[in-house]
Amino acid sequence: MPVPVHHRRTIVCGVDVFYREAGPTDAPVLLLPHGYPCSSYEFRDYMRHLGEDWRLLAPDFPGSGYSTTPEAFAYDFDGFASFLEDFADTLGVERFALYLHDFGSQIGLRLAIRDPGRIAALIIQNGDIYEDVLGAKYAGLKDIWKMERPNGLGKLRESISKDHFRDEFLNDVRPELAQRIPPDLWELHWPLMTERRQEIAARIIYDPRTILRGFRAIRPICESTRHRR
Repeated sequence: MPVPVHHRRTIVCGVDVFYREAGPTDAPVLLLPHGYPCSSYEFRDYMRHLGEDWRLLAPDFPGSGYSTTPEAFAYDFDGFASFLEDFADTLGVERFALYLHDFGSQIGLRLAIRDPGRIAALIIQNGDIYEDVLGAKYAGLKDIWKMERPNGLGKLRESISKDHFRDEFLNDVRPELAQRIPPDLWELHWPLMTERRQEIAARIIYDPRTILRGFRAIRPICESTRHRR
């Protein structure tokens, strides 16, 4: 039976953070780091249906959703991984499973590498893990990575728009499936993208070293896990 989702705020290392929570407080914990360009909003229905057996926690990352956008924060995947760890600490969560996809896979896997003893399970769906299978979606981004930093950031900044958000959510799905994706996802998220947040997003996407370094650290762990099965 679906359970209610609670909408809460807390302070994580001085950052005012919005998060969603569902399920009993004594149940196994599942952390839900969101993807780009979204927030914990993407998990609202998911949490209602899994909350009978799990304690589900879905924070909005700093600079996303209803969390604040502090100046003194490391807006990169390592910084977000540290935030996720501090978020769990703030709520008194010692051990947890991680559901990873999209942007969140780069964040959660960094946390898993940093402190594997806290990770009860990894659930990975549509997560960017392997550099050699980035696919056609990344062709344009690879061209931007080759540009000088000011030009590359400028190009990315131009592309961050409500239309870009819509395309990210629809992602070339078939028309009959696109009708099932609520426009709330881009219509509600785009107004939250201040100029500052758009600049942060461009910087995160531009820096290939951060992304590729993550791939190179993650791949051996995933392959060793697969070979033990």
